[in-house]
Amino acid sequence: MFAVFSGIAIGFGLAVQTAINSQLRKFVVSPFLASMISFLVGTVFLAAATAVSRTPLGVPTSLFLNQPVWIWFGGICGVIGLTSNILLFPKLGSVQTTVMPILGMILMGMLIDQFGWFHSIRQSFGINRAIGVFLVLAGVVFAVVVPEAIAKRHSAIEERKGENIWIWRLLGITAGMIMAVQAAINGKLGTVLHSPVHAAFISFFVGSVVLVLIVGIKDRSFMNIKEPVKQSAPWWVWLGGIIGGLYILINVLLVDHIGTGQTVILALFGQIAGSLVVERFGLFKSLKRRIVPVQILGLAIMLSGVILIKMF
Repeated sequence: MFAVFSGIAIGFGLAVQTAINSQLRKFVVSPFLASMISFLVGTVFLAAATAVSRTPLGVPTSLFLNQPVWIWFGGICGVIGLTSNILLFPKLGSVQTTVMPILGMILMGMLIDQFGWFHSIRQSFGINRAIGVFLVLAGVVFAVVVPEAIAKRHSAIEERKGENIWIWRLLGITAGMIMAVQAAINGKLGTVLHSPVHAAFISFFVGSVVLVLIVGIKDRSFMNIKEPVKQSAPWWVWLGGIIGGLYILINVLLVDHIGTGQTVILALFGQIAGSLVVERFGLFKSLKRRIVPVQILGLAIMLSGVILIKMF
């Protein structure tokens, strides 16, 4: 029972992390600076966790020569995924910011399993997986397309002039695909380093370095990092990175106890449920939106598809 609760909790935490980081961006303005802060906090947290596990923080030089270069790119994928979520949240809301990346993760996960990319174990695209993908797509239609059509018909939402919302949805799907690539890369790195926690730290560290460079080149200033303090921002705006670090650590622990498939299912369920709660009640100063029954039906269909894909 504790494992089930933990799996759902870390998924719920991902939805909360997106809401928190979106609020952090309002104080620091730049989405890249908000991502950098989150990554730096997560890196410090994972460094402490790695030290507690008595694993060296460094990496043997031989690994740079004997392993493919892409095993170090997990952090870059994480930067793209996290920054995309910060950009998407005010455009799509909590539910769609969760649903679109999940769709991308499922689709890319199928390709990675089918072709064994990134040295992953090959798993054929069987009938159960085909049905699962169909259910996920059907769930997206019910969770996103149908509610939007109903809302427009009843004039419940305002049209954004000159803005195609599907561009943001496609960005969310792409971000999810990149996050699936990150999982595959970090899995390989964990095998190489013989420590999933160490691999998570390396991934966060690489992401932090990349974001520091991006902020330095694009924003040309780190001064806004003080704004949350100057403007008396809520204390919780700093917690996004810790939540991300906790997700990785607990995920590693649960895989050893209940397996990868069940861990992923529980986390995805928690993430979907968390996005609904955040959006329904406007938690962490996010935009409050009404959740319609057909949207809940769509999320339930998606969950059944995820179960078929991950369990069979």
